Amino acid sequence: MKKLFLSSFLILTAMVLTAPMSRAEDLNTIRARMEQRIGRIDTLKSSGAVGENNRGLLEVRDGGGDAALVVAAENSDRVTVYAELARKTGSSADLVGRARARQIANNSAAGVWLQDESGRWYKK
Repeated sequence: MKKLFLSSFLILTAMVLTAPMSRAEDLNTIRARMEQRIGRIDTLKSSGAVGENNRGLLEVRDGGGDAALVVAAENSDRVTVYAELARKTGSSADLVGRARARQIANNSAAGVWLQDESGRWYKK
């Protein structure tokens, strides 16, 4: 399920690759970094160290070690992807992120911390 979820997100990301070549190269690099991080992120989420907020970004909840570094790197890449998707669709990065948050919530495994639209945290 997680692989299917990541695949659909990466397909959306790939759709924006029709932009100029320099932008496409950046997005390909981002996609590769995100793919490399997914295992670590899944581990952090399943342990409760991080959760998915209502803007499509990760937040450290109770994480030590490298959690903050992983979250910062992932969120930086997500913000870039959301901005590019917004540019391509005529939307805003905030709306793209919030839509992505709903997808993440729907596809998350049981026990993952999520933030609802009102800002309340809950475990799925």
